[in-house]
Amino acid sequence: MAATHYHCTSTLVSRSNPSFRLIHNLKLVNSNNSWLGTKIRVQPCILSVRPPVSVIHRRPVAATVSSSLPTSNSERVSPGQETPKWSSKAIKSISMAALEARKVKFTTTGTEALIMGVLIEGTNLANKFLRANGVTLFKVRDEIVNVLGEADMFTVCPERPPMTEDAQKALDWAVDKKLKSVDGGEITTAHIILGIWSEVDSPGHKILSNLGFNDEKAKELESSISKAVANDE
Repeated sequence: MAATHYHCTSTLVSRSNPSFRLIHNLKLVNSNNSWLGTKIRVQPCILSVRPPVSVIHRRPVAATVSSSLPTSNSERVSPGQETPKWSSKAIKSISMAALEARKVKFTTTGTEALIMGVLIEGTNLANKFLRANGVTLFKVRDEIVNVLGEADMFTVCPERPPMTEDAQKALDWAVDKKLKSVDGGEITTAHIILGIWSEVDSPGHKILSNLGFNDEKAKELESSISKAVANDE
């Protein structure tokens, strides 16, 4: 009877460092021809170390977005005054806006996409205010089609759709508005919505207006900005 060879592979995951798996390839050789009993000889194992497929080095989204966020003109900053920072929820909203722009096949990230980003983030102050006043994500999407029309589904979108001029101005407005305030803190999603509202010719302003947002509600939203810290923004 010819000798029989068995191959066995086992995978061990390190408890101290689960990012790596130890893969042992054991070659088992049957060196006895008798069917009454076998003698197993284990050849030296081959040890290989490799990271699991799920471990992929990705650049954090927040870091990517924050590097392109607008900052106020340095000439406007008073001596000893620090340039205001963006809240984590505001940064995430802007990131989601770019993703949403790609989803609907827009080649740029406009004020309409910024509104969607704020609503998609879901836990921020501006989102709660808009929803309480009847401005929902589904309604905004419908209004985008009414104002801008449907995008060509065959359009090839860039990985990070650049900001439109009015979207950039809206974010610049948010930075400057916070810079002029004396309450400190960070730039929030409420500043983003107010910045969009300040761009009266932008699609975002038209969409908000069509959904019942007006100057009175803008003032109400602005007065609630001080509550942003209490709401963990």
